[in-house]
Amino acid sequence: MKNLSTYIAYPGTTQEAFEHYRDVFGGELSIVKYGDMPPMEGMPFEPDPDAVAHATLTLPGGTITGSDQMPGETYAVKDTIYSLLYGFDDVEEARACLTKLVEAGGAVNMSFELAPWGDHYGTVFDKFGVMWAFTVPAAEETGN
Repeated sequence: MKNLSTYIAYPGTTQEAFEHYRDVFGGELSIVKYGDMPPMEGMPFEPDPDAVAHATLTLPGGTITGSDQMPGETYAVKDTIYSLLYGFDDVEEARACLTKLVEAGGAVNMSFELAPWGDHYGTVFDKFGVMWAFTVPAAEETGN
């Protein structure tokens, strides 16, 4: 079965981030640390056994995957052109998730409100620097 998933490399905060996302959105979380895996021959670095090798959060409507950055990597999560777009069919449910991200240390980037094209739309940076965009298409709106 084909599946497209977002993969984010965090600067050592993958477990905290994915547990937070599970608390906000629900879903099933799987975290594998390097110490949980058998030794891997030919690795270009010695992994920290407590570092996250792979995390998967399967949530209603999609999957988020990620890991801790490898030593020497300097990816920036915040201030990139990327965001995660999460579509809902209920305005209040979308607003509740956005509010949870903000209350946990995130910041509103664009208020969640009725957009000129007729959908509810808004964006927030979570406390890990990931930008989330929330949308509720006008044709699907309930809970106004």
